Amino acid sequence: MRRAFDPGLCLVIGPDVTLGRDPVAVTLAALRGGVTMVQVRWKDAVTRDLMGLTHRLLALTLRHGVPLIVNDRVDVAHAAGADGVHVGQGDLDPRIARAMLGPSAIIGLSVEKPDQVSTCDPAVVDYAGLGPVFGTATKPDHAPPLGIDGFRTVRAQLGLPVMAIGGVDAGNAAALRAAGAEGLAVVSAICGAASPEMAARSLRQSFAR
Repeated sequence: MRRAFDPGLCLVIGPDVTLGRDPVAVTLAALRGGVTMVQVRWKDAVTRDLMGLTHRLLALTLRHGVPLIVNDRVDVAHAAGADGVHVGQGDLDPRIARAMLGPSAIIGLSVEKPDQVSTCDPAVVDYAGLGPVFGTATKPDHAPPLGIDGFRTVRAQLGLPVMAIGGVDAGNAAALRAAGAEGLAVVSAICGAASPEMAARSLRQSFAR
């Protein structure tokens, strides 16, 4: 049975985006502000370090009743007992991720352009991370930004929940909701904020309007 989850506000975090602050402390503050899901993304980490951070974050998210997923590393998600995984178009096939993690895992898949819509099989994938909507410094090699209109067009072709990602902040959250987003996946607007708790709360409030 698939696990129910709230895609409203997903924090994407790793020690490379928290301005030298402990990612666990930043995550705790963001959870207090209303984050509904956490994704660990630490691309250049060795397995031992990523596993250690995943365990630390999982202990925190379990206490708050919020799912924790791991970016790309299905092996780490499985070994750590995380709630699922988010994979990109060039990562492990989501069908293999589903087979490895089981029917109750949360599986997310990145979609960057219209010709990738067909890769999102709702029988396998639980949500799509659609973007980048806007340019973002946290992923300098990203695909060309979709913009709001492009996001709306691609989102209409996806038959599953969609999180908007890429340059998302409180200033554009309402427009993304109007364009069809069920949730927001956020890096800098929370991780780079002076108060991650206030930033998360502001995003939730803006998205709810």
